Amino acid sequence: MAITFIRHEDLPADVISHDFVGDRFGGVGACLIFVDAPPGEGPKLHRHPYVELLIVVEGTATFRDGTDERVVGAGEMAVVDADQPHAFINTGEGRLRQIDVHLSPRFVTEWLE
Repeated sequence: MAITFIRHEDLPADVISHDFVGDRFGGVGACLIFVDAPPGEGPKLHRHPYVELLIVVEGTATFRDGTDERVVGAGEMAVVDADQPHAFINTGEGRLRQIDVHLSPRFVTEWLE
């Protein structure tokens, strides 16, 4: 049995995040996105063929599903069903820090806008 320690800053970076891909770490069955977004930033409407958990650690985000929207703050989370369209944007005044857990060993994203 082994334990692998990883700093999220050492993971591959995207525009507003650092990404852990389970397939690259021995086939772990999940991917994580460590979001650190300035105000006004976030991904556009998209969906995945698996469940995603979005955990707001700091700041405020507005989540939308293509029809409705809801403001979510630190200490709250959203569970997004497989194939459910969703998007979020940092609508607070400070940084949005969020951890998104994809229940898949690799990212599969269909962009809808």
